[in-house]
Amino acid sequence: MSKKYLAYLLLVVATLFWSGNFIVGKFATLFEIPPLTLNVFRWISVWIILIPFTYKEIYNNFSYIKKNLLVIGFMGVITISTFNSVVYFALNYTQVINAVLVLAAIPAATIVLSLLMRIEKTNFFQICGLILSIIGIGSIISNGEIQRILSLSFNKGDLWMLVCVLTWALYSTLLKKYKFKFSQFSLIQLMVSIGILFLIPQYFYEQSIGLEVNFNKAFFLILFYVVVFPAIAAYYCWQKGIEIIGPNRASMFIQLMPLFSAVMAIIIFNEKFELYHFAGAAFIVSGIYLSNKKTND
Repeated sequence: MSKKYLAYLLLVVATLFWSGNFIVGKFATLFEIPPLTLNVFRWISVWIILIPFTYKEIYNNFSYIKKNLLVIGFMGVITISTFNSVVYFALNYTQVINAVLVLAAIPAATIVLSLLMRIEKTNFFQICGLILSIIGIGSIISNGEIQRILSLSFNKGDLWMLVCVLTWALYSTLLKKYKFKFSQFSLIQLMVSIGILFLIPQYFYEQSIGLEVNFNKAFFLILFYVVVFPAIAAYYCWQKGIEIIGPNRASMFIQLMPLFSAVMAIIIFNEKFELYHFAGAAFIVSGIYLSNKKTND
Protein backbone atom coordinates (compact mmCIF):
# COMPACT_ATOMS: atom_id res chain seq x y z
CA MET A 1 0.00 0.00 0.00
CA SER A 2 1.38 3.42 -0.96
CA LYS A 3 1.88 6.08 1.71
CA LYS A 4 -0.92 8.19 0.24
CA TYR A 5 -3.51 5.44 0.56
CA LEU A 6 -2.18 4.52 3.99
CA ALA A 7 -2.84 8.12 5.03
CA TYR A 8 -6.37 7.95 3.66
CA LEU A 9 -6.99 4.75 5.62
CA LEU A 10 -5.63 6.24 8.86
CA LEU A 11 -7.75 9.38 8.49
CA VAL A 12 -10.91 7.37 7.78
CA VAL A 13 -10.22 5.22 10.85
CA ALA A 14 -9.74 8.35 12.98
CA THR A 15 -13.06 9.88 11.93
CA LEU A 16 -14.77 6.51 12.36
CA PHE A 17 -13.54 6.26 15.97
CA TRP A 18 -14.59 9.84 16.69
CA SER A 19 -18.01 9.14 15.18
CA GLY A 20 -18.36 6.10 17.43
CA ASN A 21 -17.75 8.38 20.42
CA PHE A 22 -21.21 9.89 19.91
CA ILE A 23 -22.82 6.46 19.74
CA VAL A 24 -21.09 5.31 22.91
CA GLY A 25 -21.93 8.63 24.55
CA LYS A 26 -25.60 7.97 23.77
CA PHE A 27 -25.27 4.49 25.30
CA ALA A 28 -23.90 6.16 28.43
CA THR A 29 -27.15 8.14 28.76
CA LEU A 30 -29.20 4.94 28.38
CA PHE A 31 -27.21 3.31 31.20
CA GLU A 32 -27.63 6.49 33.28
CA ILE A 33 -23.89 7.13 33.49
CA PRO A 34 -23.37 10.74 34.63
CA PRO A 35 -21.87 12.59 31.62
CA LEU A 36 -19.42 14.78 33.51
CA THR A 37 -18.25 11.85 35.64
CA LEU A 38 -17.63 9.79 32.49
CA ASN A 39 -15.48 12.58 31.08
CA VAL A 40 -13.46 12.79 34.31
CA PHE A 41 -12.65 9.07 34.31
CA ARG A 42 -11.97 9.17 30.56
CA TRP A 43 -9.25 11.79 30.70
CA ILE A 44 -7.67 10.58 33.92
CA SER A 45 -7.30 7.20 32.21
CA VAL A 46 -5.79 8.85 29.12
CA TRP A 47 -3.32 10.75 31.31
CA ILE A 48 -2.19 7.54 33.02
CA ILE A 49 -1.76 5.72 29.70
CA LEU A 50 0.15 8.52 27.93
CA ILE A 51 2.53 9.58 30.70
CA PRO A 52 5.10 6.77 30.07
CA PHE A 53 5.35 7.84 26.41
CA THR A 54 5.44 11.62 26.88
CA TYR A 55 7.21 12.45 30.14
CA LYS A 56 10.71 12.58 28.60
CA GLU A 57 9.72 14.99 25.84
CA ILE A 58 7.79 17.15 28.30
CA TYR A 59 10.77 17.21 30.69
CA ASN A 60 13.20 18.12 27.91
CA ASN A 61 10.98 21.03 26.80
CA PHE A 62 10.03 22.23 30.28
CA SER A 63 11.35 25.79 29.85
CA TYR A 64 9.56 26.15 26.50
CA ILE A 65 6.34 24.77 28.01
CA LYS A 66 6.47 27.27 30.89
CA LYS A 67 6.57 30.13 28.38
CA ASN A 68 3.47 28.77 26.60
CA LEU A 69 1.65 27.37 29.63
CA LEU A 70 -1.15 29.95 29.55
CA VAL A 71 -2.27 29.17 25.99
CA ILE A 72 -1.78 25.40 26.46
CA GLY A 73 -3.82 25.55 29.66
CA PHE A 74 -6.58 27.53 27.96
CA MET A 75 -6.77 24.98 25.15
CA GLY A 76 -6.98 22.23 27.77
CA VAL A 77 -9.90 23.96 29.49
CA ILE A 78 -11.95 24.57 26.33
CA THR A 79 -11.40 21.05 24.93
CA ILE A 80 -10.78 18.53 27.72
CA SER A 81 -12.87 20.27 30.38
CA THR A 82 -15.57 21.90 28.24
CA PHE A 83 -16.00 20.35 24.79
CA ASN A 84 -16.04 16.70 25.83
CA SER A 85 -18.21 17.23 28.92
CA VAL A 86 -20.75 19.25 26.95
CA VAL A 87 -20.94 16.58 24.22
CA TYR A 88 -21.86 13.86 26.72
CA PHE A 89 -24.25 16.22 28.51
CA ALA A 90 -25.98 17.32 25.28
CA LEU A 91 -26.59 13.71 24.21
CA ASN A 92 -29.01 13.41 27.13
CA TYR A 93 -31.32 15.80 25.28
CA THR A 94 -30.78 15.32 21.56
CA GLN A 95 -30.29 12.69 18.88
CA VAL A 96 -26.85 11.58 17.73
CA ILE A 97 -27.75 12.73 14.21
CA ASN A 98 -28.52 16.25 15.42
CA ALA A 99 -25.33 16.43 17.45
CA VAL A 100 -22.92 15.45 14.67
CA LEU A 101 -24.64 17.59 12.05
CA VAL A 102 -24.37 20.66 14.25
CA LEU A 103 -20.67 19.88 14.80
CA ALA A 104 -20.20 19.90 11.03
CA ALA A 105 -20.37 23.70 11.29
CA ILE A 106 -16.99 23.81 13.08
CA PRO A 107 -15.06 24.80 9.90
CA ALA A 108 -17.38 27.76 9.34
CA ALA A 109 -16.99 28.90 12.96
CA THR A 110 -13.23 28.56 12.60
CA ILE A 111 -13.30 30.91 9.59
CA VAL A 112 -15.02 33.61 11.67
CA LEU A 113 -12.64 33.27 14.60
CA SER A 114 -9.57 33.22 12.34
CA LEU A 115 -10.82 36.43 10.73
CA LEU A 116 -11.57 38.13 14.04
CA MET A 117 -8.20 37.09 15.50
CA ARG A 118 -6.43 38.10 12.25
CA ILE A 119 -4.85 34.69 11.90
CA GLU A 120 -6.12 33.89 8.42
CA LYS A 121 -7.77 36.03 5.75
CA THR A 122 -11.21 35.14 4.44
CA ASN A 123 -12.72 35.37 0.96
CA PHE A 124 -16.07 35.51 -0.80
CA PHE A 125 -16.49 31.74 -0.92
CA GLN A 126 -15.83 31.39 2.80
CA ILE A 127 -18.47 34.00 3.61
CA CYS A 128 -21.00 32.21 1.38
CA GLY A 129 -20.06 28.92 3.00
CA LEU A 130 -20.58 30.41 6.44
CA ILE A 131 -24.07 31.63 5.52
CA LEU A 132 -25.05 28.21 4.14
CA SER A 133 -23.75 26.48 7.28
CA ILE A 134 -25.79 28.81 9.51
CA ILE A 135 -28.91 28.01 7.49
CA GLY A 136 -28.14 24.30 7.89
CA ILE A 137 -27.73 24.59 11.66
CA GLY A 138 -30.98 26.54 11.86
CA SER A 139 -32.78 23.76 9.99
CA ILE A 140 -31.48 21.11 12.38
CA ILE A 141 -31.98 22.81 15.74
CA SER A 142 -35.47 24.01 14.75
CA ASN A 143 -36.50 20.58 13.43
CA GLY A 144 -37.35 22.32 10.17
CA GLU A 145 -40.03 24.45 11.84
CA ILE A 146 -39.53 28.18 11.34
CA GLN A 147 -41.91 28.83 14.27
CA ARG A 148 -39.25 27.42 16.62
CA ILE A 149 -36.73 29.94 15.34
CA LEU A 150 -39.19 32.81 15.73
CA SER A 151 -40.19 31.69 19.24
CA LEU A 152 -36.62 30.62 20.16
CA SER A 153 -37.97 27.19 21.11
CA PHE A 154 -35.03 24.85 20.54
CA ASN A 155 -33.93 21.44 21.74
CA LYS A 156 -31.66 22.05 24.73
CA GLY A 157 -29.16 19.44 23.53
CA ASP A 158 -28.79 21.12 20.11
CA LEU A 159 -28.09 24.47 21.75
CA TRP A 160 -25.42 22.92 23.95
CA MET A 161 -23.80 21.44 20.83
CA LEU A 162 -23.37 25.00 19.56
CA VAL A 163 -21.11 25.55 22.58
CA CYS A 164 -19.04 22.60 21.32
CA VAL A 165 -18.81 24.19 17.87
CA LEU A 166 -17.45 27.42 19.33
CA THR A 167 -14.96 25.77 21.72
CA TRP A 168 -13.50 23.42 19.10
CA ALA A 169 -13.30 26.21 16.53
CA LEU A 170 -11.41 28.35 19.05
CA TYR A 171 -9.07 25.45 19.80
CA SER A 172 -8.44 24.89 16.08
CA THR A 173 -7.78 28.58 15.55
CA LEU A 174 -5.26 28.67 18.39
CA LEU A 175 -3.50 25.65 16.88
CA LYS A 176 -3.05 27.65 13.68
CA LYS A 177 -1.58 30.57 15.60
CA TYR A 178 0.79 28.65 17.87
CA LYS A 179 3.26 26.15 16.40
CA PHE A 180 4.42 24.02 19.31
CA LYS A 181 7.75 22.25 18.95
CA PHE A 182 6.74 18.97 20.56
CA SER A 183 4.61 16.03 19.46
CA GLN A 184 0.84 15.96 19.30
CA PHE A 185 0.74 13.37 22.08
CA SER A 186 2.78 15.59 24.40
CA LEU A 187 0.45 18.50 23.65
CA ILE A 188 -2.55 16.29 24.45
CA GLN A 189 -0.89 15.17 27.67
CA LEU A 190 -0.27 18.77 28.74
CA MET A 191 -3.81 19.80 27.86
CA VAL A 192 -5.20 16.82 29.78
CA SER A 193 -2.99 17.61 32.80
CA ILE A 194 -4.52 21.08 33.08
CA GLY A 195 -8.00 20.11 31.90
CA ILE A 196 -8.32 17.49 34.63
CA LEU A 197 -8.01 20.21 37.27
CA PHE A 198 -11.24 21.72 35.95
CA LEU A 199 -12.90 18.33 35.47
CA ILE A 200 -12.66 17.29 39.13
CA PRO A 201 -15.15 19.99 40.31
CA GLN A 202 -17.58 18.67 37.66
CA TYR A 203 -17.32 15.22 39.21
CA PHE A 204 -18.06 16.53 42.72
CA TYR A 205 -20.95 18.62 41.35
CA GLU A 206 -22.66 15.53 39.96
CA GLN A 207 -21.99 13.73 43.23
CA SER A 208 -23.60 16.60 45.16
CA ILE A 209 -26.84 16.36 43.17
CA GLY A 210 -27.05 12.60 43.60
CA LEU A 211 -25.70 11.47 40.21
CA GLU A 212 -23.49 8.61 41.30
CA VAL A 213 -21.75 6.27 38.87
CA ASN A 214 -22.41 2.55 39.02
CA PHE A 215 -19.10 0.78 38.40
CA ASN A 216 -20.62 -2.08 36.44
CA LYS A 217 -19.70 -3.89 33.22
CA ALA A 218 -21.45 -1.30 31.03
CA PHE A 219 -19.46 1.55 32.59
CA PHE A 220 -16.09 -0.10 32.07
CA LEU A 221 -16.88 -1.12 28.48
CA ILE A 222 -17.94 2.44 27.63
CA LEU A 223 -14.89 3.85 29.42
CA PHE A 224 -12.62 1.45 27.53
CA TYR A 225 -13.95 2.63 24.18
CA VAL A 226 -13.83 6.38 24.85
CA VAL A 227 -10.28 6.10 26.23
CA VAL A 228 -8.64 3.75 23.72
CA PHE A 229 -10.34 4.65 20.44
CA PRO A 230 -11.48 8.31 20.15
CA ALA A 231 -9.02 9.66 22.74
CA ILE A 232 -5.79 7.80 21.88
CA ALA A 233 -6.02 5.71 18.69
CA ALA A 234 -7.88 8.36 16.69
CA TYR A 235 -5.37 11.06 17.60
CA TYR A 236 -2.52 8.75 16.61
CA CYS A 237 -4.11 7.91 13.24
CA TRP A 238 -4.90 11.58 12.64
CA GLN A 239 -1.34 12.64 13.43
CA LYS A 240 0.22 10.01 11.15
CA GLY A 241 -2.17 10.86 8.33
CA ILE A 242 -1.28 14.55 8.56
CA GLU A 243 2.42 13.68 8.48
CA ILE A 244 1.91 11.99 5.11
CA ILE A 245 -0.52 14.23 3.19
CA GLY A 246 -0.54 17.46 5.22
CA PRO A 247 -3.17 19.22 7.37
CA ASN A 248 -5.19 20.89 4.59
CA ARG A 249 -6.09 17.69 2.75
CA ALA A 250 -6.47 15.76 6.00
CA SER A 251 -9.00 18.24 7.41
CA MET A 252 -11.51 17.32 4.71
CA PHE A 253 -11.85 13.84 6.22
CA ILE A 254 -13.46 15.30 9.37
CA GLN A 255 -16.61 15.78 7.28
CA LEU A 256 -17.07 12.01 7.27
CA MET A 257 -18.15 12.17 10.92
CA PRO A 258 -21.78 13.22 10.28
CA LEU A 259 -22.15 10.44 7.71
CA PHE A 260 -20.60 7.73 9.92
CA SER A 261 -22.48 8.82 13.05
CA ALA A 262 -25.81 9.16 11.26
CA VAL A 263 -25.53 5.66 9.77
CA MET A 264 -24.56 4.21 13.17
CA ALA A 265 -27.44 6.01 14.91
CA ILE A 266 -29.98 4.80 12.36
CA ILE A 267 -28.75 1.19 12.62
CA ILE A 268 -28.19 0.98 16.39
CA PHE A 269 -30.76 3.37 17.88
CA ASN A 270 -33.32 3.26 15.06
CA GLU A 271 -33.18 7.06 14.87
CA LYS A 272 -35.01 8.57 11.93
CA PHE A 273 -33.24 10.66 9.33
CA GLU A 274 -35.90 13.29 8.67
CA LEU A 275 -36.15 15.64 5.70
CA TYR A 276 -34.91 18.58 7.79
CA HIS A 277 -31.80 16.53 8.67
CA PHE A 278 -31.12 16.01 4.98
CA ALA A 279 -31.72 19.68 4.18
CA GLY A 280 -29.52 20.83 7.06
CA ALA A 281 -26.75 18.41 6.08
CA ALA A 282 -26.91 19.58 2.47
CA PHE A 283 -26.54 23.23 3.49
CA ILE A 284 -23.69 22.46 5.90
CA VAL A 285 -21.77 20.30 3.41
CA SER A 286 -22.28 22.92 0.69
CA GLY A 287 -21.02 25.56 3.11
CA ILE A 288 -17.94 23.50 3.94
CA TYR A 289 -17.21 22.96 0.25
CA LEU A 290 -17.43 26.68 -0.50
CA SER A 291 -15.35 27.52 2.58
CA ASN A 292 -12.51 25.38 1.21
CA LYS A 293 -12.78 26.76 -2.32
CA LYS A 294 -10.02 29.11 -3.47
CA THR A 295 -10.81 32.38 -5.20
CA ASN A 296 -8.69 31.40 -8.19
CA ASP A 297 -10.46 28.06 -8.78
